[in-house]
Amino acid sequence: MPDAQKNMVQMVKQAAMEAVRAGKPTELRFGTVASASPLEIRIDQKAPLRGPQLILTRNVTDYEVDISVSHITEATSGGGHYEAFSSHTHNYSGRKKIIVHNALVVDDEVVLLQVQGGKKFLVLDRMKPHPAVGGEWA
Repeated sequence: MPDAQKNMVQMVKQAAMEAVRAGKPTELRFGTVASASPLEIRIDQKAPLRGPQLILTRNVTDYEVDISVSHITEATSGGGHYEAFSSHTHNYSGRKKIIVHNALVVDDEVVLLQVQGGKKFLVLDRMKPHPAVGGEWA
């Protein structure tokens, strides 16, 4: 096949591939958090994704929620042999606001949805459990 025909075939193949890609409204991508503040995510060797390019879901941000609690605390004492510090319990109940610490941290591996045109990326979730979980467990 002459070179001119090979080039034409390649150009047609390329055009067909671009048409297929253009028909997809989204594409699933994977990345790694390079910086938490300001947030930067690398999806390949190109420049990192930043700020207005990233749309964050609640799965990858700190957020507040209300919870309902109803329990009695464990008996505690403060020592010193004073009545005010004697062993006691108390009720803890009602609607309470808590903060869920779920923001992305450096080296988090994330799954993103690339919006058609490639200019915006919806950060869906991290791929592994949050690495900075460090609260107290009962």
